[in-house]
Amino acid sequence: MRETVVVMVKEPRPGRVKTRLGRDIGMCPAARWFRLQALSLLRRIRDPRWDLVLAVAPDRAGLQSRVWPADLPRIAQGSGDLGARMARAMYRLAPGPVCVVGADIPDLGKIQIAAAFHTLGNHDAVFGPAPDGGFWLVGLKHPRRAPRGLFKGVRWSSEHALADSLATLGNLKVAQIQSLRDVDTAADLRQRSG
Repeated sequence: MRETVVVMVKEPRPGRVKTRLGRDIGMCPAARWFRLQALSLLRRIRDPRWDLVLAVAPDRAGLQSRVWPADLPRIAQGSGDLGARMARAMYRLAPGPVCVVGADIPDLGKIQIAAAFHTLGNHDAVFGPAPDGGFWLVGLKHPRRAPRGLFKGVRWSSEHALADSLATLGNLKVAQIQSLRDVDTAADLRQRSG
């Protein structure tokens, strides 16, 4: 079965994307950073070993956007919290292995994606943890077999996001791969460049 990488992207509009970073550096610079970072990430992780799909928000604007590469397939994220939107994307793209990543991970490349899919060979689920208690990647070998409560009750944007997400997986065999940092604040940018 074909492997799929889903990249969660928002239209890079000031005040609508990377708002925590925007409070630190300004909403326009934060939106510009996100646009450039996301486009760079898409170039870095393109690979013939997997399909690359954009999960876009807001739905209508994202599906029609000229910001993102026109050749990449797009699906609407839909409504709900981050967990509901990620789970929806995974279920829609099943039955093969699916990994979901954010677009705000400067150190993410093909090596990490390949490692995640390799890990799914012996596990039902894989996470790429982040130092802040969240995660930069989640993958499922068989998305349609995931527990019904997948990602329900997760405290997003907190140090509990990974632990809460793991708790929703029931008896699935789960592994973790390399830790990477996403960029939410100016401090994250400084740590990355330091």
